[in-house]
Amino acid sequence: MTEKEKFLGEFEQLLLLSILKLADNAYGSTIRQLLADVINRDVTIGALYTTLDRLEKKGLIESKMGDATPERGGRAKKYFKVSAKGQHALKRSKQALTSMWENVTFTLIGCCNA
Repeated sequence: MTEKEKFLGEFEQLLLLSILKLADNAYGSTIRQLLADVINRDVTIGALYTTLDRLEKKGLIESKMGDATPERGGRAKKYFKVSAKGQHALKRSKQALTSMWENVTFTLIGCCNA
């Protein structure tokens, strides 16, 4: 693995998967809503866009501005798509996690009674 092929963090993986699931409808509020609906995770706009910006700088996603809409006060939506590099990174992360989960068993040892 090269220096640029570091593993993805959990939140990065979740965002990339959200963008893939949303396809042509992947923009800030739809990504946030999907995370809330599917995994019950409330993400702040700041955390979302900070991570999206980082993913774009890494070349894992691409963005484009849509048309301005009256519903948004004349502002345009920023749409995202996962690049080929991003898809490769996701596949690599999935393979790594699958390998690590092989033969894992849980043993309750009384440390966590909650």
